[in-house]
Amino acid sequence: MNRQWTALCLGGGVLLLLGCFGGKTMPKPTRPGECVLFVATDGNDAWDGSQARPFASLERARDELRKRKADQRLPAGATVFVRGGMHFLSRTFTLGLEDSGTAEAPIVYRAYPSERPALIGGKPITGFTPHRGSILKADVNAQGFKGIAFRQLFFNGKRQPLARYPNYDPDNPYGGGWAYADGTFIPMYKDVPGESRRTLHYKEADARAWANPQEGEVFVFPRYNWWNNIVRIASIDREKRLITLAGDCSYPIRPGDRYYVQGLLEELDASGEWYLDAKAGMLYFWPPEPLAGRPVYAPTLRTIIEIGKGAAHIAFQGFTIECCEGTAVVLKDASDCLIAGNTIRNVGDYGGSGVSVSGGARNGVVGNDLYEIGRDAISIGGGDCITLTPAENYADNNYIHHVGVYYKQGVGVSLHGCGNRASHNLIHDGPRWGIGFSGNNLVIEFNHIRHVNLETADTGAVYTGGRDWISSRGTVIRYNFFHDLIGFGMENGKWVSPHYCWGVYLDDNAGGVDVVGNIVARCIRGLVHLHNGRDNLIENNILVDATLQQVEYNGWTDKHSYWTSHLPSMVKGYESVANQPAWKAMRNMGLHPKDAVLPDGKIMTGNVFRRNIVAYRGEKSRLYRLNANVPLDRNEFDYNLIWHYGLPIFVGQPAKDKPGADEWAAWQALGKDTHSLVADPLFVAPEKDDYRLRPESPAFKLGFQPIPVGKIGPYKSPLRASWPIVEAEGAREKPTRLEHGQQ
Repeated sequence: MNRQWTALCLGGGVLLLLGCFGGKTMPKPTRPGECVLFVATDGNDAWDGSQARPFASLERARDELRKRKADQRLPAGATVFVRGGMHFLSRTFTLGLEDSGTAEAPIVYRAYPSERPALIGGKPITGFTPHRGSILKADVNAQGFKGIAFRQLFFNGKRQPLARYPNYDPDNPYGGGWAYADGTFIPMYKDVPGESRRTLHYKEADARAWANPQEGEVFVFPRYNWWNNIVRIASIDREKRLITLAGDCSYPIRPGDRYYVQGLLEELDASGEWYLDAKAGMLYFWPPEPLAGRPVYAPTLRTIIEIGKGAAHIAFQGFTIECCEGTAVVLKDASDCLIAGNTIRNVGDYGGSGVSVSGGARNGVVGNDLYEIGRDAISIGGGDCITLTPAENYADNNYIHHVGVYYKQGVGVSLHGCGNRASHNLIHDGPRWGIGFSGNNLVIEFNHIRHVNLETADTGAVYTGGRDWISSRGTVIRYNFFHDLIGFGMENGKWVSPHYCWGVYLDDNAGGVDVVGNIVARCIRGLVHLHNGRDNLIENNILVDATLQQVEYNGWTDKHSYWTSHLPSMVKGYESVANQPAWKAMRNMGLHPKDAVLPDGKIMTGNVFRRNIVAYRGEKSRLYRLNANVPLDRNEFDYNLIWHYGLPIFVGQPAKDKPGADEWAAWQALGKDTHSLVADPLFVAPEKDDYRLRPESPAFKLGFQPIPVGKIGPYKSPLRASWPIVEAEGAREKPTRLEHGQQ
């Protein structure tokens, strides 16, 4: 983080002093000549923006700064203090080139000391009257919502569930509240010619007498449990028990797939549920608590703050930002901007995230608390992957939880582009990966990720794919703590959890990634997985207690359908950068994908597994699982410390067909792990997840370097939204329970 920029945002300490007086004294300029303006809910845009006569809107403050800048009256930049209360925005607050500051004179929009203003991308709803039982109704057309078919409703700062069948189960949010498609189980990977992607066969017990089913929509995980679709109903054939959807799902909906139906008035039968009759402009709501003093509001905007092309040196600090259908804060082609110390919550639909940074350079998303996000909490991109020009955009010191509310491939941080970073973030309770990445020279460091992969299968704490040969090369994953990674999916027609989940997952030919100095603990399928990966370095990690195997390599041959189908894109990707000077230093980029196949048809080469500590207790757990298409002579395993608590060490080969054989000895006879040791690593307190090593640990004899565990996760900073962080309740406190509906 730019320390000068941080100090400027903090106001040189003057603003912190004001908090001691409850904000009652007049803030002084933090830099000589700085402009200070004020915005308040009881302000007036006809006033002068002083503390005594504040503006009513951010737009008025922005326009005043534009005027002063044009008159050359902003030599030291500006701070706009926003007073506490709920600021309902009627339009997206947009900033561009003309609103920029400089490195020495930034433009800072920030909360008034000791106050927490909320920027809300919607309108309040009042005037509720009784409808039926506990259900109330309100005319929203008369309150500025005419023509706005909002899809989210918030009450007292919490998103409320749209009326649905079956009802949402707050005590079992991932395993409960589902219906299951009817029919005879079909194996997930078995193709069925002619399958429709828009039909759902429901069980007789799930038949419902909806008057207007076409108003409803199906929320479903079709076939592969990788992500979901939300598709409107076109029609229902009640005799055949068949729902036809208005559009295709990603895959066919198969027997046993889980779903629910939402958006129908007849299903408004539980506390917290709501329904909008968009044509009549009437909202129906069953409030979970009395309305008195508790605001109800709905979104009217897709984006709350947008910082556009050419904008620079602008900061937003200390706000609560909530209630919009799309992405709350968008930075596009800006530079040196900072989104810091905010609480960003209750935003985003299937395509909407918390903060998106695309293009530009050196923009930071720092110290925020982000939760209840429709898609990704933070998306960081930018940079040029052809020339390897870094953007240096970053997500640092954020607390992220309960993401992917609507889109179940939503992640804590989506990191892409070139030369960007995700660091010191705490991420938990997400449907899929904690961090998903694709790009070059990315850095993923000092993050703490736990209890993710709660709703999908074939997933990991961090994930990337390499279907174009070049994606993710040069990326470094270092000094992170990944643990309790769950997974949720189907086995033999029954839903199970934990299921089919790894820690570090380098998928589909991903290559050139360094995985160094991480601690990965407790994951069912494995702690590191390379899927035909190439040229990856797995070094100096601590791997603890996977259930099935600790490390898994799955290779292909040139006859594998993935290799043949991906080869054109890999050739195209490789040839797009092969002659670029910056790529000459990238590991093993002298090899064209067309020349990567070995004489025996195998492909997976150049991976190094070295100086790692692997400790695991499962009696039947393997150390390694390497499929037959992994060429052992082209992948290195050595100088590792292995500890199976005195039990035999299983590697699956070459003695897998000889029960009772010493697989470890046979493995070493192949020239693998010849310098490795089998010994207790002497962790300080593994029962408390303290995997520091005692001074006498045998790992040090192998060259193992201590992992800086004290630096992992968020840290105290004036730019943190909250400290100490109080972690929200989630799957750790309420593990998923699998209920009825399994085949």
